[in-house]
Amino acid sequence: MHVLRPQFRLDEQRALQFAGERGFGVIVAADERGPRGSHVPFVLVRSDGRVIVQIHLTAKNPLVELADGHRRFLLMVAGDDSYVSNDWYASRDNVSTWLYEAVHLSGVAHLRNGHENRGHGDALLAVSEARLPKQPWELAQMEPTKRETMLAAIRVINLVVDQIEGQSKLNQHKSDEDHVAVANQLARSEDLRSRRLAQKMRALRPELGYGFAGERQ
Repeated sequence: MHVLRPQFRLDEQRALQFAGERGFGVIVAADERGPRGSHVPFVLVRSDGRVIVQIHLTAKNPLVELADGHRRFLLMVAGDDSYVSNDWYASRDNVSTWLYEAVHLSGVAHLRNGHENRGHGDALLAVSEARLPKQPWELAQMEPTKRETMLAAIRVINLVVDQIEGQSKLNQHKSDEDHVAVANQLARSEDLRSRRLAQKMRALRPELGYGFAGERQ
């Protein structure tokens, strides 16, 4: 990941927290024909001082064969994003841009044994279900034969992370006046992602005066 400015960089702890809370991304690796990718849910695991991203794929996914314990994989985790028009700024001579948050986790990928499938499924469900305001659903509630057939059809991959890169591009380098002007515009957007970014911009400089008229909830 090319971090555009030092102000945008997320430290490793914040980057891991962001990725873990998001829990969904794009996993990519390359073979002789070029890059291959899949959109995947994942769970972050810490083991022996290492950070491990654990994912699963269907057995026929081309990425499975690439998880050979030598090849590097990249997981890209994206958060909210929003376009910013150049005439939203308070000052003149700015340029249009795109605000966003993203984290890249990379390292060597290892294919796990089939007996680990159930443990991965339980861990992934526990994390995912905890995000919902309801009683968690568990694999134990599934009809046993169907559950075992489903688990046998997946392959679990551990990505042992050795590089953590994160970027939160929220106009940190702009003046207070421009920061407020853009945050106010995003807060009035019909797009929920834009409004969430506005909240994060305000949290960066809470002491400034922001307009609230016309904001969407």
